[in-house]
Amino acid sequence: MFKFDEICELIKLVASTGVAALEVEHGGSKLRIDGVPQVVVSEASATAAAAAAANRPVTPAVSAEAAAAAAAEEGLHWVTSPIVGTFYRAPNPDAEPYVKVGDVVREGQTLCIVEAMKLMNEIECDVAGMVVKVLPDNAQPVEYGERLFAVRPA
Repeated sequence: MFKFDEICELIKLVASTGVAALEVEHGGSKLRIDGVPQVVVSEASATAAAAAAANRPVTPAVSAEAAAAAAAEEGLHWVTSPIVGTFYRAPNPDAEPYVKVGDVVREGQTLCIVEAMKLMNEIECDVAGMVVKVLPDNAQPVEYGERLFAVRPA
């Protein structure tokens, strides 16, 4: 369970940093604080908001946009980066990308390259289907497990 002063501090933190939202789990309780960018929150209003939050049950906040996005992503297969490195859509700067949104791909087809320590690692698709999203920008650093492509399986 959250203490009143802990909630006040979290609200002040969200307000002062301008983050969009903060979710915290503590002692079996969950708390979500949605921030509003560029709004000044006084200590009195933060205390009032914390009091209101402390006196009502915490419920998950799901917007219509989030629900629509989740429905659109249902059934997609995500191709993720197996390593940390730099994402490249084409074999060289002058070449066409390996794949574009809307392309039909087969299992084992090269989708991109992730460069790690001067080694060019070809990333292959592990399902047949259609590419519906390319997430990172070309030459963007990517992390292990980061989503690179969304493929709608055939």
